[in-house]
Amino acid sequence: MTDMKKYVIFSGVAWLVVFAGCSSQSERDAVVKSVKAEMVSVYGGSEMVTFPGKIVAASDINLAFRVGGPIVRMHVDVGSFVRKGQVLGEIDPRDYEVQLAATQAEYQQVRNEAERIMELFEKQSVAPNDRDKALYGLQQMEAKLNAHTHALEDTKLLAPCNGYIQKRFFEPGETVGVGLPVLSMISSGAGEVEIHIPSSEYIRREEFESYSCLVDIFPDYSFPLSLVGITRKANMNQLYTMRFRLDGDHKHIPGPGMATMVTIRYRPEGPELVSVPLSSVFEAEPGIMVWVYHPSTEMVTARLVQVSEILTNGRAVISSGLSKDEMVVSAGVHSLKEGERVKLLPQVSSTNVGGML
Repeated sequence: MTDMKKYVIFSGVAWLVVFAGCSSQSERDAVVKSVKAEMVSVYGGSEMVTFPGKIVAASDINLAFRVGGPIVRMHVDVGSFVRKGQVLGEIDPRDYEVQLAATQAEYQQVRNEAERIMELFEKQSVAPNDRDKALYGLQQMEAKLNAHTHALEDTKLLAPCNGYIQKRFFEPGETVGVGLPVLSMISSGAGEVEIHIPSSEYIRREEFESYSCLVDIFPDYSFPLSLVGITRKANMNQLYTMRFRLDGDHKHIPGPGMATMVTIRYRPEGPELVSVPLSSVFEAEPGIMVWVYHPSTEMVTARLVQVSEILTNGRAVISSGLSKDEMVVSAGVHSLKEGERVKLLPQVSSTNVGGML
């Protein structure tokens, strides 16, 4: 074979090799790697304590007349629903009507006299001192008239809020004194929760972070709570009372008297720790790293983390660099590149124990 023929054959083979190499490189670049990833888990968690409690009405009120006398009517019974401003009961108004009528007559007389003196004062027929006495007398009568007007109005007992009547302490025909309770009612709407805590928890009250409760009749729902207040003095059992408000717009609201279990969570003393599979951690410049998977772009980026502990269950505790809402690659970490697009392997399920089919 001549030298020219050998050169042509060699050149053709070389171009084939080069073309095949470029094709293989292009195919490799087009391949999207499959990786296994999982959510970062919270390690440990904040401290919590649980106490028994009960649902109480937001307002539990004893109602009394502001004036005394015989009761002539009671318009509600135990269990009745009442609205704010509704008349609940009445005291015999006879004596208060007579008193008001006498005061109105006296007021009119004093007013006429005061107007007469003011006219004379304008004509300089009376001294300023007489004018002042007339004005002061009129003011006193106005105050007396207002007091007796209110006394007559107070013969009717009005509901201070929407709610339900709990008890009736007096019946029509009985005479009651001023301020003596005649009815008991509770307010409607969401109630409050009351628990009692020991001094060991009371002294840590500044560390309380959040509150929730469970009610027996709603076992699958946790009610969030907000703190209303804590008593500053212990009761006879050396317990401190805490009161909470039921938060949120609940479809089912527990009623007063229901038993509940209240959970108090403490603020964590240090930064929140998370854990990842030990296979997610690798060493590279400038230190210990993990690959963070970004679902929105399907790409991975390297993240510098600080490992605080290696657990016996094959996980690493991370004290900084990751949060609980992120995903990390847990297999194949040594074959990835910064910003590389990857495909997630399906999660193992009870019907697919081997993972991907």
